[in-house]
Amino acid sequence: MSLLVVGLSHRSAPVSVLERAALEADARTKLLQDTLAAQPATEAAVLATCNRIELYADVDKFHAGVAELSTLLAQHSGVGLDELTPYLYVHYEDRAVHHLFSVACGLDSMVVGEGQILGQIKDALALGQELHTAGRLLNDLFQQALRVGKRAHSETGIDRAGQSLVTFGLEQLAQGAEVTGWAAGKRALVIGAGSMSSLAAATLVRAGVAEVVVANRTRARADRLVEILGQSAAGAARAVEMAAVADELTRADIVVSCTGATGLVLTAHAVAQALGVDFDHPEKAPGAPVARVVEELDQHAAWVENGSATAAGVPAQDRSVRPVRVASAAPARLYLLDLAMPRDIDGAAHRVDGVRLVDIESLAEASADAPMAADVDLVRTIVADEVAAFGAAQRAAHITPTVVALRTMAADVVAGEIARLEGRLPGLDEKQRAEITQTVRRVVDKLLHAPTVRVKQLASEPGGAGYADALRELFDLDPQTVAAVSRADLNDPNRGRS
Repeated sequence: MSLLVVGLSHRSAPVSVLERAALEADARTKLLQDTLAAQPATEAAVLATCNRIELYADVDKFHAGVAELSTLLAQHSGVGLDELTPYLYVHYEDRAVHHLFSVACGLDSMVVGEGQILGQIKDALALGQELHTAGRLLNDLFQQALRVGKRAHSETGIDRAGQSLVTFGLEQLAQGAEVTGWAAGKRALVIGAGSMSSLAAATLVRAGVAEVVVANRTRARADRLVEILGQSAAGAARAVEMAAVADELTRADIVVSCTGATGLVLTAHAVAQALGVDFDHPEKAPGAPVARVVEELDQHAAWVENGSATAAGVPAQDRSVRPVRVASAAPARLYLLDLAMPRDIDGAAHRVDGVRLVDIESLAEASADAPMAADVDLVRTIVADEVAAFGAAQRAAHITPTVVALRTMAADVVAGEIARLEGRLPGLDEKQRAEITQTVRRVVDKLLHAPTVRVKQLASEPGGAGYADALRELFDLDPQTVAAVSRADLNDPNRGRS
């Protein structure tokens, strides 16, 4: 096993880099295809979420693999390699397994314990299977990661260590109030109909909003989500075209956006227009304290002057979209939750009077102080145990083709000797031939049983990879025969399927 993962996440890179490196569906497909075409990798899978981009591969050489995977990530993300490299992390073999299992359990999430990542890991595996880039190793790895994640959630209280990103975001909007009481009676606009948007809509329905409006580029998906929501919604639920978002914005109290758009879905000016605020001249906005406006402008000027935008890798033309975190003296009239990466809502909307904006960046800042449950330690123990078990199973599986090839060779030897015996003793009847054949096979099986069982045990231990080579040398096994057994195992259509 030569498992390698190269990636970046909210823990290693600023949001400005993550959103620029975000991979759309087509880019993920091309990345996987190009990874296999580059040849250092024999298998590949990509895990791309709003908070991470990771490329997993089975490679022959570590250093060449790191260089190639890093280059491919840069090419397909559109972020230059020199700029991307400082934010990349690398895990190899057991450390790579440990990392994915931790991710599956929610230990590496922005909000510890969130369960959305399991669906994203399942999607990553499905794409690898569909494109035939996930072979035996990655099928086994991702299937086991899903089982480990489910085990962590069922056997511990990791769910209590943190909420889903949606719930956590709504709690940040509510500023300490119970989401149910805060959202009750409000009108909500949900932009997008994917998994995260669907979760947001369902959460808002359970919180008692008076109405949920779903807008999506594909109207049929919005209609389907509304149909599902309507079965449990106490208030109204309806779908609209994306063109109606501006009009719906004037009636909404809460807006949640999570689409796959590459550009902004809501600009600061659109938000200001919906509220009737002159955003071009914030000092004229109704109820905007002069002191707050001056403080905002001073902080924004200082932020540009000290060069932090350049240090974070944000082009000069993008600086205006970075939220300036200044609390408003007036209560919010419109609450915006942006869960998209790259962002859907212009960060400058935070400066519109009467608006409270929570996005991925502010969630990352808030989650640093999120409470941690004692169950996290239990999950870490589960991960450590599962990593050890997975490594042992992979090492044992590595020697299986050699053992199968050895037994195949022994069976061929038995068949050849029986045929020779029949030529020398033609007078044997069927019963005698069958008895002799069975006896010879039993002798061979008994001679091979103990060493093959023992070699599997030894191979499953750390450092046991060399036993397969020793077995091939001792019995002079044909490498092509061993490879044929491995290929047959890889081509098994039932392998790695849930």
